[in-house]
Amino acid sequence: MTDLSQFDATKVLYLTTLGRISGLPRTIEIWFVVHHGDIYVLAEHGHQANWVKNINANPQVHIRIADQEVDARGRILDPVLDQDLSRTIQDLARKKFDWGEGLPVQLTPYPSS
Repeated sequence: MTDLSQFDATKVLYLTTLGRISGLPRTIEIWFVVHHGDIYVLAEHGHQANWVKNINANPQVHIRIADQEVDARGRILDPVLDQDLSRTIQDLARKKFDWGEGLPVQLTPYPSS
């Protein structure tokens, strides 16, 4: 998955994290936006979302968009250090979905080998 812009019109992806307690894969369907080569999702329930807690425990994630799959590293954006980026992501989400609330999470795909 090299050119993420091909997914600009796609609304959802499937994000798989590893359960922080069980160690088992946990997959959710979630809206996303693409910005500067990374994928961003918004956690409606912030740090209380189980998938956010899973990323905090283990940032290695798996993403499926349409028929494309990629491994990535998740990072919860810092409200102070990433303030401008967070605002940009929320604005992109508002344009795409008419909704941009929530905690922004960055998913950086690993380079293809």
